Amino acid sequence: MSTFMAKKENLERKWYVIDAADKPLGKTAVLAATILRGKHRPEFTPNVDCGEFVIIINASKAILTGNKLTQKYYRHHSGYIGGLKEVQYKTLMATKPELAMELAVKGMLPKNTIGANSFNRLHVYAGAEHAHAAQKPETIG
Repeated sequence: MSTFMAKKENLERKWYVIDAADKPLGKTAVLAATILRGKHRPEFTPNVDCGEFVIIINASKAILTGNKLTQKYYRHHSGYIGGLKEVQYKTLMATKPELAMELAVKGMLPKNTIGANSFNRLHVYAGAEHAHAAQKPETIG
């Protein structure tokens, strides 16, 4: 008996909604990354993009445990001398909660084309409304 290998053309992709309200940001990101990668499927194949579409709602209501709001920083560099930019997570969650959730999920995906394609299927919204009702997404988590 040969091992089953999934093919990208034969996969049906479903849509899932994850409500992040009153849940830790990291726990929500882990669930989203697992579904985006396709690891929840029995026909998961590591070298094939088996993932589904994920919609995360209420990203502004996600919580950070401990002292992460004040001690954790989002840092990026412009490439120029002295170009380090820092934003405290308290400010980031107040102004751009979608970015905080996207950064958490992106860090959990592989750093290759499969990870990049998986990340394109992620949709994050700060509020409870999303524009994907026509896809009939299932609620999970």
